Order: sequence, then structure tokens, then C-alpha cells
Amino acid sequence: MRDSDRKLYVAGLADKYVKRQIGRRDFLRAAGKLGLGLGAFGLGVTRPFGGHFMPVANAQDLRPDPEVLAWVREVSKPFAGTTLKFATESTPPSNALNSQLKQYFEEASGIKVEIEVLPLEQVLQKMTLDIASQLGTYDLYYIDQSWAAFTARDVFDPREQTAAKPDLAMPNWNIDDFLPALVDGIARYEDRLVGVPYDIPIFIMMYRRDIYEEMGFKAPTTFAEYLTQAQAITAAKGPDLYGATGQMKSGHYSLNCDWTAWLWGHGGSIFDANRKFSGNDERGVEGMAFWRELYKTMPPGVTGWTWDGQGQSIAQGVAATMMSWGEFFPYFDDPSATKVSGLMEAVRCPAPVRPLRTVNETGFGEIPGVAHQGGSSLAVSKNSKNPDAAWIFMQWATSADTQVLITTLGGGTGPTRNSVYDDPRVLANNRVGPGTTRHLGVVRESIAQDMGSEPDLPEWAELSNDTIPVRLGQYFAGQFASAQEAMDDIAKAADAIVKA
Repeated sequence: MRDSDRKLYVAGLADKYVKRQIGRRDFLRAAGKLGLGLGAFGLGVTRPFGGHFMPVANAQDLRPDPEVLAWVREVSKPFAGTTLKFATESTPPSNALNSQLKQYFEEASGIKVEIEVLPLEQVLQKMTLDIASQLGTYDLYYIDQSWAAFTARDVFDPREQTAAKPDLAMPNWNIDDFLPALVDGIARYEDRLVGVPYDIPIFIMMYRRDIYEEMGFKAPTTFAEYLTQAQAITAAKGPDLYGATGQMKSGHYSLNCDWTAWLWGHGGSIFDANRKFSGNDERGVEGMAFWRELYKTMPPGVTGWTWDGQGQSIAQGVAATMMSWGEFFPYFDDPSATKVSGLMEAVRCPAPVRPLRTVNETGFGEIPGVAHQGGSSLAVSKNSKNPDAAWIFMQWATSADTQVLITTLGGGTGPTRNSVYDDPRVLANNRVGPGTTRHLGVVRESIAQDMGSEPDLPEWAELSNDTIPVRLGQYFAGQFASAQEAMDDIAKAADAIVKA
């Protein structure tokens, strides 16, 4: 099948899926066979708390750098009156840009920017239709990391744009400022950059300081400490307060995310160097045994929760600890929305039980790491009718100054540029309250030292959204006699799908 025909077919599949003319499982299988990877996917799947950002008290004082806007004003003169279109998932950066920041760009540039904030499957639908038709309806693409292979030849490599259009290059934009682990783990496909890192949800550990002080605990540095502390809290304070919590809904991608942390943390991997499923080896089963014991310290409803239910169990004072997405943390500090404002602390996830497997010991580019990540990139479409104007906007939207504003206005997600973490405006928000940045030092350390990335293969869509979380759900529902039996069943199914 020619590449153009394949992309037309995938676009048709995505359109049918959004219109519910085909089922989720059939879509995942067909899209995977045609080379479209998918991470968190399914009708109704959203980012934690919908990617909301929380306005902060000093928002009126947080405005773009006048020098940056002066550059925008000057370089955009030939493009005044242009309209750019961008479809994106509901993420903290997209929501902050759309609701508070794009007005500054539009006023300075004379360029109108229409940002459509949509469920992920609709973003995919619009992007694949635009790529296949080559109509250029959208000028910029939000690219989930699992779509990198599919889109690599349909977007501009930002290094090429910088070299080809030096007169449009933003002073001090500095592509080398993007965190190297994110460039390699999210934005790179083979020899190309598929845009630049735009967003980085990543696992960190969060715990109730008041409960830990009362119990005489320090933040755990090992998995064994994490478990024994959770057990002690549940024994002392249950059923009003539980020691840990999870995102363990059967058949949901969130359950797959939880599983990878315990698997990788015990030195295991999803695939081995021979590209065979290895979650059923000794390390994988050991990770399951740990998880089973930790599950006993969690609230009864945990097997019905995705990440939102998990976060709310902390926010409403039902659970004391969790390893989960760092973008929850600013929400927890909002006294108008939670019962734990000022009580939560952030630390790196506990150290792995044994050394992590290297990339050479895994398959399909899998990178084991306790801190599961789920990032995205921003890119200019090669089909855009206004690629130069789109490139100006993309540089501004991903510049250090704009990232600082996204972060300090309460975005909650970790910046993708190194310099943003040390910006005085970001450090000034290192205090209790909505939009806090007091967790970001932990986020940066986790990206650099603990980040785990899923394997990159088309079949991962079906495996991570169906095969693995369905069977994990069955295991916790008692439908398998042992963890070994459950993992062997996953291995059999996974290897058959990958072989097919």
C-alpha cells in the first residue's frame, strides 16, 4: 500500500471511530497494523482533570516580555491578517495559550490564532484527515509521542525551518534549551525531529506531610519503605484514610500506566531484546506481587478509577500517597477545590529494587524508568498554507518566556525547557497556593534521572489500551489463579499480536 493510500485509509478509520461506526478494539487493531501508534486512547479519555490550569493571584503582573512581543510585531508584518488553525488535546499549555496568552500574540502580530481544544480522538481524526487530504486546514499539529512515526514526514523539522528561514528565527529561541531526554524520548523519530517537546506529564511521588509527620515517617526512598508506610497508614487510619491509591480501572490505559511503574521499578521490561513480551519473567512477576500487596492498602473503589479518580482520592483526603502525574500537584494546593492545600509534598519516585534494564536489553526502543511519561510535541504542518506565520507562532508558543507564563499561570505541567525551571518568575511561585511551582524541581530531576518511556511499535495501541489492561483488570478481579498465570496469558496474547 502506498503511503498516501495508507494515510487515507487511517484517516477514514479515525473518522469512523469518532462517529462510533466502528468499535475501539477494531480501530486500535487496524490502526496499529497500518503503523499508527496510540498511547492513551479511547472515547472519553482525557488528561488528569481535563488539563485545567488554575489562575493565580498575581496574573495581572505576568505578561510577555516586551522584547519578545517587539520581535513578534516586526517579523509578522508580512503576515498580518493571516488566520492560523491548531487542534489540540486539553493540556495545561494549550489551555493557557487559548484562554490567556494568545491575545498578546494576536495583538502584536495581527495574526489570528484559532485553537480548537478537543478530546484526543478528535484531534487524531482532524490531523489524519488533514494529512491524508493535504488540504492544509490546520497549520500546526499537536503530536502525541505515539504518533511521531506516522507524522514524521508530514511536518517540518524545526532545525530545517531555522536554517531555511534565518530572517524568521526568534532571537535566543535556542533549540538546545529543550531538555535532551524529552527531545530524544518524545520529539525524535529516526533522523528527524517531529516538532519540539510541548508538554510532559510524568510520574512523581506525592504524599501527605501531616500524616507522615504524625506517623513518624520520612519520604520513602525504596519500594519496600513505600509499601510498609502505606500498610501502616491503612492499619492506623482506615477506613477513613488509606495509605496509597491508584489508577486501576480495568481495560483503561491508566491501568497500563500504573503497571509499568511497578514492572520497571523491579528491574523488568515489557519486551526483551528478542522483541518478546517479558512482563511474565521473574522480575515481572515480582513486580506484580509487590503491586498486589500495595493494592490492599488502597480505597475499595480503586479498580474503578482512572487517573481522575486517583487524584480525587488524594484531593478529598481519602488517601495519603500516590505515584502519579506531576500535573496533579498544583491542583492539590488549591484550597477552593481540595482538602489538602499546603499538606502535600513532592519527591522523586522510590528507587528501583534492582538496576533498570538498558534500552539494548529491551525491545522496540522501550526505556525502563519508574517515572512513566506521556509527552507531546508541537509542529508546523507541511500542508499549511501559512507555514511561515505558523513557524513564528510556534517559536513564540514554545519560547522560554511563553513557557514561563504557562507555568506561572498555573499550568501545572513540567516545562520542557531547562531554563524555565530556574526563571525568577517560576521560582517566585514556589509557595502554597493554586498554580504552585514548588514541585517542579522534582519534575526536572525525574525527567533527567527516572523517566520511563513505553515501547514504540504500532501494535502498542492495542496492547496498552486493551490486551494488557483488560487482563490486569481480570487479575485484580480474581479471574486468574496467580500473577504468573495472568502474565503468561498476557505474554501469549501480546506475542501473537506482535507476530501478526
